[in-house]
Amino acid sequence: MERTVPSTASDEIALYLRTIYSLLRTTAEFQIRTLEETHAATNSSLHLDARKSTPDTSAFIYSLLRLPDCMPDVRSVILGQSAVVFHQHGYLEIENWQQVSARARRRRCFFNRKDTLACYIASRSDLDDIIPSLVAYQIEWNKLHTLLQRWPASLTWRAVEKDPTAFQSLAELLEISVEDLERLRTIWGRSFSATLQRIAHKRCRIGVRLLSGSLADYRLATRAWWDNIERVCPELNDRPVYFISSNTHSLPNLLTGFALRHQAELQQFLDRKENGDLKAEWENITSGQVPSSQENFWYYMLKKYQQTSEGRHLISGQAAAETEAGIIRVPSEHYFDVEAQRVELKKLNPAWLDPRLNDEDYTWLAQSDALILNIDYPLGMGAYNLLVKIAEHAQPILGVYIMGKAATLNGRQGDVIIPNVVQDEHSENTYLFENCFKAGEVSPYLQFGTVLDNQKAVSVYGTFLQNARIMDVIYREGYTDIEMEAGPYLSAVYEMARPKRHPVNEIVNFYNLPFDLGILHYASDTPLGKGKNLGAGTLSYFGMDSTYAATTAILRRIFKHERARLKEANK
Repeated sequence: MERTVPSTASDEIALYLRTIYSLLRTTAEFQIRTLEETHAATNSSLHLDARKSTPDTSAFIYSLLRLPDCMPDVRSVILGQSAVVFHQHGYLEIENWQQVSARARRRRCFFNRKDTLACYIASRSDLDDIIPSLVAYQIEWNKLHTLLQRWPASLTWRAVEKDPTAFQSLAELLEISVEDLERLRTIWGRSFSATLQRIAHKRCRIGVRLLSGSLADYRLATRAWWDNIERVCPELNDRPVYFISSNTHSLPNLLTGFALRHQAELQQFLDRKENGDLKAEWENITSGQVPSSQENFWYYMLKKYQQTSEGRHLISGQAAAETEAGIIRVPSEHYFDVEAQRVELKKLNPAWLDPRLNDEDYTWLAQSDALILNIDYPLGMGAYNLLVKIAEHAQPILGVYIMGKAATLNGRQGDVIIPNVVQDEHSENTYLFENCFKAGEVSPYLQFGTVLDNQKAVSVYGTFLQNARIMDVIYREGYTDIEMEAGPYLSAVYEMARPKRHPVNEIVNFYNLPFDLGILHYASDTPLGKGKNLGAGTLSYFGMDSTYAATTAILRRIFKHERARLKEANK
């Protein structure tokens, strides 16, 4: 569980990491307040105003969206790799607790409806993510608590809810902008006033306990995750596999075209009075005023419609269509939250494919014995653990394709970044590789952004573990793409292609890989955008554009590669 610190880390962040891991060694619960000073001293780019008495609303919102909504009740957070680990430490029935989730972070969590939150972790990267988020949350909660003690008798919560003038008075009391207070009201919704009253009533005091932190426990949890997939899809052991790390919605949408085949029903839903804003959006798209994919719009509308009572029947309908097209979903149970999908290429219906894919004769798919294994992208070092385990069992692997979110230092939100150099903070290696994707293979499907290839990426420990000094070093060295998974994935790729464990602190040049390798990142934020980014809320059309462009490029690459493989085999 010990954490080494790379040369790119500042002294303050190095101290922060050492402090975190020294506290996590204890078998007892430690208090988050122990970390507040070292957290503030890092001058994190996401928490620049940690030391100030005035709230850093962006940091608070960033942490709010990465922690479950039950946090106002939480006093203890317990972390473990699997149900077995929790059981061994006396937590016998945590999966009977209330399942809760964060809006901007996938992590399986359970709340005992009183004061304890249990979270599954897939790797030490989860610790690098959860702990700073808890510290930032507690610091900013307590700032608001102090300011709310000055509540004037003339101001009432009823007035705050109804009167814009009173709402502005509350913003002034909290020493934040009306815009930021509105952001909090959007996040908390109907519980806005109740949550602020709870903040006024008590200070935040959160304790954390790590039940187990050994590499063996992470490996056991990863093995259990794979066993579940293997039990459902045993054919992964003896058929060619294309591995994708992306998400669980874009791939099946593109491969089944289910929403496009139910466009008439979705149109009726769109025409309803309450969907006026969406109707205006659709009209802007069809008139050409907004450069957006019509297909992406209907994928978005399908999700909205399925959330209504009238549209629920399309949930089972979509599942049936996926099964008919050879797509099996394997949900994650009893461990970390990484769903998997298995796609059987020969069962795909060419007539159902998204128009961006269906521009040639795909009757040859019926001859393929290959599978696609797509997983919901993991966090940080979880990527290494999962791909190493997959490679132990799925043989042969014909391609490894990674799609994920990144921060960009030279682009804008919605851009697609294609790196061929990755500096990994975890292994301290610099990986040089031939990315199978070029800008021209993505740009035809991207409406809003720009495709930037031949870029340099850095895989970092966590989002809070960056500051201006690190950003300056990164940018001066020509690194413009900041994310968390590429480096760990490339460490696994090394072990898939070389006869030894990945090295440490070396320049690694990949050559003659026995499989296809491609990495695509879509820019979800800029570091200067402090909390106001795609990752801070629901994914908009702007985000969908780059996501679907990248997924389209990956699927087209797989089809091209598989067709060439079959042609060669039939010579």
